Amino acid sequence: MSIDVPGTEGYAKHAEALANEWRKISFEDHHRPVLHLIPDVPSRILDLGAGMGRDAAALASMGHAVLAVEPVDELRAAATNIYPASSVVWLDDSLPDLCLVRERANRFDVVMVTAAWMHLDEVQRRRGMGTISDLLVDGGVVILSLRHGPFPEGRRMFDVSAADTIRLAEAHRLRLLLNVRSGSAQQANRNKGVTWTRLAFGK
Repeated sequence: MSIDVPGTEGYAKHAEALANEWRKISFEDHHRPVLHLIPDVPSRILDLGAGMGRDAAALASMGHAVLAVEPVDELRAAATNIYPASSVVWLDDSLPDLCLVRERANRFDVVMVTAAWMHLDEVQRRRGMGTISDLLVDGGVVILSLRHGPFPEGRRMFDVSAADTIRLAEAHRLRLLLNVRSGSAQQANRNKGVTWTRLAFGK
């Protein structure tokens, strides 16, 4: 069983159901607002909070070298079962410090933080943004999503504004490239009034 990292509460128990739900939405549909920011040439991509691996597997199939970070054991297990042939490298690590990622001394062309940032409190977000900036090459891109609206019961989430996130990123040498707000890709969440902000930053 996973040792709970703050923000992962509830994910292990519902891993199978969540994996099945997330698979219903393709990588392209989920990330349409930011697809133009994914490099055309093979690149090093860090997928933080990679869940059941849909995005990591899609990026690997495009020829990218993907390091997928997911602290919930059950979700990593689901990912390797669903995408057994994928070249994705999986790591049991977590924001804000990403100690194991940093030990590898790798830097990345793209860092993706999908549906993970809202699990961090203010102090963790400050540390986490510094960590992300340190892991990004000059000229690299951070793609990050923020959830707004009601949170699922039993989950640790915070309502994080785009403005605060932009200011924090700018303090860590990251300049805003994209700021788009849209409805949720999941119908159930749309029905509840959940919306998302997609942000991208360049270094």
